[in-house]
Amino acid sequence: MLAGSATAAHCQTIALPNIQIGVGNTENPAQVTVLLQVVALLTVLSLAPAILMLMTSFTRLAVVFSFLRHALGTQQMPPNQVMLGLALFLTFFVMMPVWQEVNSSALQPYLNEEISDAEALRAGLEPIRRFMLHQTREKDLGLFVKLSGGPKPERPENVDTLVLIPAFVISELKTAFIIGFVLYIPFLIIDMVVASVLLSMGMMMLPPVMISLPFKLMLFVLVDGWNLIVGSLVRSF
Repeated sequence: MLAGSATAAHCQTIALPNIQIGVGNTENPAQVTVLLQVVALLTVLSLAPAILMLMTSFTRLAVVFSFLRHALGTQQMPPNQVMLGLALFLTFFVMMPVWQEVNSSALQPYLNEEISDAEALRAGLEPIRRFMLHQTREKDLGLFVKLSGGPKPERPENVDTLVLIPAFVISELKTAFIIGFVLYIPFLIIDMVVASVLLSMGMMMLPPVMISLPFKLMLFVLVDGWNLIVGSLVRSF
């Protein structure tokens, strides 16, 4: 009883924080501006995964690695976490020059209070736009310019960012599907040869995948497949 009383008395002396969230009247417009900036920052942070996937090299890398795993026929090996982690770190590697330019031309001047918010946003977006324009096909860009219903820009650099992003995404998907098709060809040939041999030997009840999988893995290891694929993907940017 004494121990319980002492604990209760100790708890009563601890000051607990009081958090209040509400909407009230204010005569200072600066307070509203700060609140709107916080809301905008939280919105950007919530959209960060989508921005990372759709405005960088992540889409092409992730799709190609998925095609590679299906072409090998290894089911869930390597696991999804490993494949996505590899695609994520390769994205950091590929986009590092772009992000360094963003840091030097937009982030650092903004932190040093040399430029305003709008100027920092424009300066930081420019290197990313150049990267996307370099990887976007003219046909895909023209499609979304036409669908937007706006005036045709004189130069690709004048295309609106909201038009450029979907054009960049479908260009990346097309490139990834082309690379995936090329990856499938050697493994498909091995599957066809193994299936023909088993059929000629009368082993119709034996799944060809059980025989072809070791040969595909052996071929992939002998040609140093990871080195070739990752090197080709990085050089493609």
